[in-house]
Amino acid sequence: MGCGPWALLALLCGVAGAAAPLRCNVSLDSPAEQRWLPVLRHFEPAFLRAAVQRIIDESVPKWVHQVIQPIAAELELFMPQPFAGEIAGMCKALGIKLGDGILLNFAYESTAFCTSIVAQDDKGNIYHGRNLDYAFVDILSKITLDVQFIKGGQVAYQGTTFLGYVGLWTGQSPHKFTISGDERDGGRWWENAIAAFFNRNYPVSWLVRDTLSQAEDFQAAVLRLADIPIIAEVYYIVGGVSPKEGMVITRNRRGPADLWPLDPLGGAWFRVETNYDHWTTPPPFDDRRTAAIKALNATGQHNINFDTFFKVLSVKPVLNNNTVYTTVMSAALPDRYQTWMRAGQ
Repeated sequence: MGCGPWALLALLCGVAGAAAPLRCNVSLDSPAEQRWLPVLRHFEPAFLRAAVQRIIDESVPKWVHQVIQPIAAELELFMPQPFAGEIAGMCKALGIKLGDGILLNFAYESTAFCTSIVAQDDKGNIYHGRNLDYAFVDILSKITLDVQFIKGGQVAYQGTTFLGYVGLWTGQSPHKFTISGDERDGGRWWENAIAAFFNRNYPVSWLVRDTLSQAEDFQAAVLRLADIPIIAEVYYIVGGVSPKEGMVITRNRRGPADLWPLDPLGGAWFRVETNYDHWTTPPPFDDRRTAAIKALNATGQHNINFDTFFKVLSVKPVLNNNTVYTTVMSAALPDRYQTWMRAGQ
């Protein structure tokens, strides 16, 4: 399946001056090597090849090139399906080296600066929103996709990603839970990530997608995201469908460092996570947390809804020059999942 006939309309429409990304279907019933090919047809191959090369050249250390490229074929043995097949299929279709496809996915793993919020309104409804901040806003704004992953004719899960990137930093399992991921700086990212990858740990965004596919409910999602070994430290933010189902998971590579749930009865009706441990103070040069908290308190629990959540995520510096997109979602209302492109705002 490819992009629907309403995709152009989606690109032209928006809220508060923000356009929606291209929305596409990817069939999980198709072989992994083929399932992204209908989506690729909507993009100019030469532009995609140039975009891949620029992102790799400007974000991946040279020594990583030297480690990965000679053994790219063997690396497929270290990568679980369907991720290995999907990367290989897109590389073949675009005429780029498999090693470059793998490096591209590592590059996206290493640089995700974000703000995520999970909140409960006064009726017990759970809302989840995020801004995803990256370098290369000029490129990524052109290749951002809202993807519905279809199995047996039904939406198995959906998420927002960049073409060529098989993981998800933002996603929803309908009527079950929502997930977003925010980078956590553990130092020596590339050295530790490559070593952990060779130890068959999951890239952090692959675990998000795997959890969306496998977990049956909020609790099962939290357990998977907290416990399965990953290649880098990260914050996983999870929202459910019932009151109090909200959690920020602070992850080490081997397991959880902290679990920070919603506590609406105790007055903690929202949790804000940027890229710093919640028990520490963010640096003055990057204090998105305080701005988000002030905006949420000014809005009030009784006024939280999709529109006000979008407005909170539009407050400076929560919204900043590196914000590629904003997504607002609620697993109990999966049809309301919406992403807005924010480049230039």
